[in-house]
Amino acid sequence: MAPPKKRTLPKPLPDGFILTDTEKKKWRLGKIIGQGGFGLIYLASQHVDKPVAADTDFVIKVEYHENGPLFAELKFYQRAAKADSSEKLDFLGIPTYWGSGLAEHNDLRYRFMAIDRLGSDLQKVCERIGGRLKPVTVLHLGRGLVDVLEYIHENEYVHADIKAANLMQGHRDPEQVYLADYGLSYRYCPDGVHKDYKENPKKGTDGTIEYTSLDAHKGVAPSRRGDLQILGFCLLHWLCGSLPWDNVLNNPTQVQEAKARLMENLPDSVLQMSTSRVGTEVVSFLQYVKSLGYKDKPDYQLLKGLLSCRGTGKLDLSGPGDPAGPSTTKTQEPPARAKVSQEKKKKKWGRAVV
Repeated sequence: MAPPKKRTLPKPLPDGFILTDTEKKKWRLGKIIGQGGFGLIYLASQHVDKPVAADTDFVIKVEYHENGPLFAELKFYQRAAKADSSEKLDFLGIPTYWGSGLAEHNDLRYRFMAIDRLGSDLQKVCERIGGRLKPVTVLHLGRGLVDVLEYIHENEYVHADIKAANLMQGHRDPEQVYLADYGLSYRYCPDGVHKDYKENPKKGTDGTIEYTSLDAHKGVAPSRRGDLQILGFCLLHWLCGSLPWDNVLNNPTQVQEAKARLMENLPDSVLQMSTSRVGTEVVSFLQYVKSLGYKDKPDYQLLKGLLSCRGTGKLDLSGPGDPAGPSTTKTQEPPARAKVSQEKKKKKWGRAVV
């Protein structure tokens, strides 16, 4: 049989198919609950002698062995997110890695990875409430993501694709929010040696164009300051419900120019967008990011302080005009994904949802 084309969805494995990871642990596949450009996501269980329960705590990502996104994500998890990696932390918003390996079926080779099952993504929440989050919620999420980024960065990686669609509520506890999808993660500082700043205008922009950093627009390899700038753009979007470059997303050059103008004209560029006092916190956050050099180590505690606010500590995902509401609502299994716009066609996985 001819090998499959790269970057195509794999042919589904049979329900109940048994996988054996590199540590000889066995996993049973259940139903498919998500898909992306190149892979499928299955419910999974280590109880291989019975069908996978609907409330299982594990999922397995599967793609063809020849594809690249899962391999990149796997390397990140193996280095930075093993089950014992967060023992000293109360909560680490990174899905836990439980195992991986290779498999064959009908002369086709597959790569797989077992991780925590997660709940709904915050993009669905934003769409449900009209695109804006409460100011206190924006700051709550920002502080949590600074913690996640600090941990990732200390393990020599950057995420490079922070956005609401990659923020997932916990399967068991929707108050917990995880930063998922490490298919574009990048080892910016292998063995303690930071990559050099080098512009390459011919290099395509990875990530999601709404939020990707100015460095990425210039073809520069991702860095810590790039992750923080992406986060700053996300905070601004969640706060205001839109970004100044929303109407030119099909033109990367115009997007880059609009982002540069926003950064150059701080604080006025942000304060003019926001009717909330939280705009000042986002301004301070972006101004600090603007001051960072390419290889600079951020002051994460300072960044968390800039995003501090008074609040209950509970995750409130109701709309800005609504009274405080629950952190989540029960959703049905999503329908097959509609065709997305060209600028959204990135190296993305689907999401495992309740």
